[in-house]
Amino acid sequence: MALRWSRVTPQIALLPSVGVTLVAFLGAIGWTIYMSFTRSRRLPEYEIDWENPFRQFNRLFNDAGWQISLQNLIVLALGSGLAIVVGFILAAMIERERRGEDFFRTVFLYPLAVSLIVTGVAWRWIFNPQYGIEAFLKGLGWEGASFNWLSDPSTAMYAIIIAAIWQSSGFYMALMLAGLKGINTEIWSAARIDGVSLWRVYLEIIIPMMKFTFLTCAILLSLGVIKAFDIVLAMTNGGPGQSTWVPAYYTINAMSAKGNLGLASAAAVLMLLITLAVFLPLVALTAWQQRQAGKGDAA
Repeated sequence: MALRWSRVTPQIALLPSVGVTLVAFLGAIGWTIYMSFTRSRRLPEYEIDWENPFRQFNRLFNDAGWQISLQNLIVLALGSGLAIVVGFILAAMIERERRGEDFFRTVFLYPLAVSLIVTGVAWRWIFNPQYGIEAFLKGLGWEGASFNWLSDPSTAMYAIIIAAIWQSSGFYMALMLAGLKGINTEIWSAARIDGVSLWRVYLEIIIPMMKFTFLTCAILLSLGVIKAFDIVLAMTNGGPGQSTWVPAYYTINAMSAKGNLGLASAAAVLMLLITLAVFLPLVALTAWQQRQAGKGDAA
C-alpha cells in the first residue's frame, strides 16, 4: 500500500499546477479566440456573429495601425538579431582572454538585471536633445549635432532597437559563452599547429559546432520580439504618431484606448499564430538537427 501511495503522490502534487495551466493558460487562449468572433466592444458579448464571424479580422487587416505594427515587427526582429551577433563577439573575446573574465561577464550581464521599462526610460533620456547625446556633443563644440531620434518617425524604431540590443546582448553572451566552454580545447591546439587563422576557425569550425546554441538564441529572441511592449511604451508610447507600434502595443491599445475587446482579441489571436509560425519551425529544426547529430554519433 505504501508503494502504491508513493506512485500516486507525485501526480497529486502536480494537480494544482495542471489545473492552473488548464484554466489560466489554455482557458484564456480559448476565451480570447472565442471573443475574436464576436461583436464585443468594451464589455464581452458571448454571441458569435454568424453572418460575419471574421468581422474583427477584416477590420484588423484594413487598419493602417496593424499594418505598421507588422512592418515594425519585421524591422525589430532583424535589428534585434544583432544582439546575438554582439553576444557571440563578446563571448569570444571573453573566452579568448581569460583574465578578468568574471568582471567583464558581470558588467555585460548587468543590463539584463534592469527591466525593459527602466531600460526604455534610461535610453529615452539618452536620446533627449536637452540632456542626452545631442547636448553632450554640443557641449564639446559640435553645434550642428542632431541626435533626437525619438521625435523622428523614420528613426524612432532604430532607437528602440539600439536599446533592446544593449539590454539583451549580455544574456546571449552568457549562452554563447556556455557553448564555447563546451568545445574541446584540442580544436584550438590543432588549428594553431596547422596555422589556420583565428577568423577561419570561428567561421568554419566553432560556429557550425555551436548551431544548437544559435538556434536556442533565435528561439528566445523571436519570442521576445513578438511580445515586445514594455520598451516601446517606455521610450515612445507608440509615437511619433503610430510609427513605433508593434503587435503587442496595438493589441493593448485596442483594448485600453479604443475599448474594443473583439478587435483586441483578434489581434491577440494573430500574435499567437505569428508565434507558432516562427516558434514551431525553429523547434522542429532543432529536433531534426539533434536527431542527425545522434545518428552521426551512433555511426
